[in-house]
Amino acid sequence: MPIPEETCQVTHNRVICVSGLAGTGKSTLAKRLAEKYGLRYYSGGDALKELAKEQGYNINTQGWWESPIGLKFLNERLNDPKFDKAVDDKLLEYAKQGNVLLDSWTMPWLLKDGFKIWLDASFERRAARVAERDSMTYEEAIKVLGEKEGRTKAIYKQLYGFVLGEDLAPFDFILDTDNLNAKEVFEVLCQVMDRVVAPA
Repeated sequence: MPIPEETCQVTHNRVICVSGLAGTGKSTLAKRLAEKYGLRYYSGGDALKELAKEQGYNINTQGWWESPIGLKFLNERLNDPKFDKAVDDKLLEYAKQGNVLLDSWTMPWLLKDGFKIWLDASFERRAARVAERDSMTYEEAIKVLGEKEGRTKAIYKQLYGFVLGEDLAPFDFILDTDNLNAKEVFEVLCQVMDRVVAPA
């Protein structure tokens, strides 16, 4: 997706949102981009895991969100929006301060400003990556991803009215990562960031 010329030099108070479903590599890439461009990094997923820890969940399992414990917490969030609301309110506060990179599924829809990046990939490709990352079979990854994403979409549809992964209207730049490795995705995003993030 080409970068609209009119956005190339807009800093949006240096607020960058990086989003994408599991298996697109968004969190690893977001951290690298934040470090490279001197932006403070905040993760909605990490904040939710800390809230889960406060509720007595063990969050130290590899591939926690795709684990039975992570899926149980997803059900708790679906039944009570207080967890997601608390995290989103905090991320909105950080966005107001500027000079931040937000790794979040909700901020692209909740923020009016900021430059918003969506990393895309097919369900099959993402499942293969999650299987490799979390040492599970491809069939297991297909199953847990389907469960996780169905419940997550229900949470955000109920809370905010958008369909995660389907409603991409808020995004300024969309990158298909199906046939790119992590290094190649990072290089592409650096080219984008060089154009949209002015020096501090």
